[in-house]
Amino acid sequence: MSISVKEASDLSDQGNIDRRKPDYLDQLEAEAIYIMREVAGQFERPALLFSGGKDSITLVRLAQKAFAPGKIPFPLVHIDTGHNFVEATDYRDMLAEKTGSKLIVRYVEDTIKAKNLKEPTGKNASRNWLQTFTLLDTIEEFGFDACIGGARRDEEKARAKERIFSFRDEFGQWDPKRQRPELWNLFNGRIHKGENVRVFPISNWTELDVWAYLQREGITLPSIYFAHERECILRDGHLLYNTPVIEKDPEDQIVTRQVRFRTVGDMTCTAAVESSAATLEEVIAEITVSRISERGETRIDDQQTEAAMEDRKKGGYF
Repeated sequence: MSISVKEASDLSDQGNIDRRKPDYLDQLEAEAIYIMREVAGQFERPALLFSGGKDSITLVRLAQKAFAPGKIPFPLVHIDTGHNFVEATDYRDMLAEKTGSKLIVRYVEDTIKAKNLKEPTGKNASRNWLQTFTLLDTIEEFGFDACIGGARRDEEKARAKERIFSFRDEFGQWDPKRQRPELWNLFNGRIHKGENVRVFPISNWTELDVWAYLQREGITLPSIYFAHERECILRDGHLLYNTPVIEKDPEDQIVTRQVRFRTVGDMTCTAAVESSAATLEEVIAEITVSRISERGETRIDDQQTEAAMEDRKKGGYF
């Protein structure tokens, strides 16, 4: 059986379609890798903020690809509240060892003692906002001039005001009115001594994009992201993991539910969602039909005031 030249050309085009027209994940990946390399080229002491969560896991994979076959050329830094999910911190340690990356961990508990800070108490008390002090001290300790983070613009409206290179002054503060223009993928990393830049390579990604990328890359994730039975505290419609670090309220109910976590922040302010999703495919199916952002649904600290995140960011929070 013979085929025409045109038919042969059509078959060849079909075989090369992925090479000719990269899909949207390829495009997002290429942009993020370009940003990673810009950081390495423009800054002397960058760091990658790593929590063991899905967004920072994505950043580590992107950094691996950006600098292959070499190792990631900057350390992984975790600001540990002492109230993090053990699944996330175990994964953090494993991934740092597996990738041969230097891991720097600094503890909010140490900052509380050193600075004699007053730790919040009572219902919904959290160390989350105290991370700012520890982060700024860590930046000063190591002289970091750029900190790479996994913020996405679909998370929370204050994050949508950020640029990819987000300038911080000598006090670590952020002014949304003083953001630098970013035209034609040109990023301005010029800073004075003591200033730093927060860099967000996956700014243009959504939560669904992150899940789809992790699935495509075949990356194993902490089990906390998948549905399992947990004893929870039912509080004001939210399901919190029942742990001694959460101060109980008389109105709290202790229940056992099948849940998973969309985000893995501090246990005191991160709620679970009821779910039966036990695989990446099932998680993606859930996220596809969800109409509530992960922080809007699960981060109690963001719901205290309408500008809660923006106020923390102005003070130096990531």
